[in-house]
Amino acid sequence: MKLLLVEDDPALQTTLQRSFERRGFQVVVCGDGARALDRWRASLPDAVLLDLSLPGADGLSVLSAARAEGLDTPVIVVTARGTVGDRVLGLNTGADDYLPKPFDLDELEARVRALVRRRAGGRAGEGTRQEFCGLRVDGASGAVWMRGEPLELSARESALLRALLARPGQAVAKERLTGLVFPDQPDVGADAIEVVVYRLRRRLLGTPAQLVTLRGLGYLLRDAG
Repeated sequence: MKLLLVEDDPALQTTLQRSFERRGFQVVVCGDGARALDRWRASLPDAVLLDLSLPGADGLSVLSAARAEGLDTPVIVVTARGTVGDRVLGLNTGADDYLPKPFDLDELEARVRALVRRRAGGRAGEGTRQEFCGLRVDGASGAVWMRGEPLELSARESALLRALLARPGQAVAKERLTGLVFPDQPDVGADAIEVVVYRLRRRLLGTPAQLVTLRGLGYLLRDAG
């Protein structure tokens, strides 16, 4: 489980990093609010621990910007600003949980694991893998993002990519993809999906994701790195 820790207090940063690493977490650390969003995009964490009082950019600004661009990683705000008003503001900005300092490490770990389990359960219900090679599907809108930037895709290209993201590394039959990409055209020609595949493959150039053709089996999305 990967955790992004955004905390500028060196002593607390070290304590939390060591504690979570001992408990089996992979911890990415950032002490600067101005760089936090870049680290968030690059690390694709399972959860974020976010302080509010940060140099460079306030934690709420970081959280607001992340939510605005579609980063939906569970966030626990961990801060000394623990008034009811602060909590309401943090939750309304997009935090999933709020824990005022000082706190108990066992409680913090329990809250992190609970959020990640809740998120995993939601994904299982959707039947779609949300993240692969930096690609992420917005379950609500169906939009696809690459490392925090929206991909400009046609409706057919988007439908094809979402279908492949549901089973990354596994071949999806041409017939099944045709039905998903052209649900309103039951009599569409057999070659129509190949045109969409060609266009999507070009869209993915320069990304870690590669669209591969497996003759007789279909198509799959794999990590080209």
